[in-house]
Amino acid sequence: MPLLENIKNLFRRPANKPELKGKQAPSPKLPDGVLSIVCPACKKSFFKSDLLDNFFVCIKCSLHHRPSARDRISWLVDEKSFVETNQNLVSENLLQFPEYDEKLSKAKEQSDELEAVICGTAKINGIDTAVFAMDSYFMMGSMGTVVGEKITLLFEYATKNDLPVIGYTVSGGARMQEGILSLMQMAKTSCAIKAHSLKGLLYIVCLCDPTTGGVTASFAMLADIILAEPKALIGFAGPRVIEQTIRQKLPSGFQKAEFLLEKGFVDKIVARKDQKAVIGTLLKLHNTGGKS
Repeated sequence: MPLLENIKNLFRRPANKPELKGKQAPSPKLPDGVLSIVCPACKKSFFKSDLLDNFFVCIKCSLHHRPSARDRISWLVDEKSFVETNQNLVSENLLQFPEYDEKLSKAKEQSDELEAVICGTAKINGIDTAVFAMDSYFMMGSMGTVVGEKITLLFEYATKNDLPVIGYTVSGGARMQEGILSLMQMAKTSCAIKAHSLKGLLYIVCLCDPTTGGVTASFAMLADIILAEPKALIGFAGPRVIEQTIRQKLPSGFQKAEFLLEKGFVDKIVARKDQKAVIGTLLKLHNTGGKS
């Protein structure tokens, strides 16, 4: 069917059929690429392909939508240079938490991934690096034992092979279904990052929306250089929890990337389209004769 006819059908009012009374009428099926993304900020509709061509950033208001972890990696690294590591590590319901198995199955289906972080090695402007990216579509990027293990193994490999590490964090925090086992990942990842740092190796992180909870309190804030995406929510506890605790009104824009930049918690805010250039330049400046 021609694209024009598809667009016309999209706005055609469905006929009132007696069998639909008392039931929810089915939504019209969107043709591939037609009005499939609506920006929650400016409410403008876009072809999904156009949005992807713009690094998943709203063409009108520049809101940074949440892409998949693999999209982030593909935009950063040199073409066909990424090699995934430990991709077969998967979470188990170690504490027999109710309905956790079902949540894991649903997360795998929604994200088309086995876990909430993707790790591997790649080249960025010809420089060998270790890379990880968290995926908000897998249980909001929550950190469980496997997320912590994969990131720890990546840092250990980078330390052994004298590689810098580039990370993208996006997470709702530690995974409650794994209890204390998820909180232990804060210490484990931090130890691996410390060993990497003691060897004089570079770690750059880009904080994305949102980066919160135990991830913020561990590997997200331990980098040598901390970048952030525009308007990303970054914090530990939520604003309402903080206000209820300290019984004070928080400043406007509290926990946004721009506020953290002003207070010195973030080194630079970098738009997504500029991230490869900025990170590539930083790698080149800090490259001291390692692999390239």
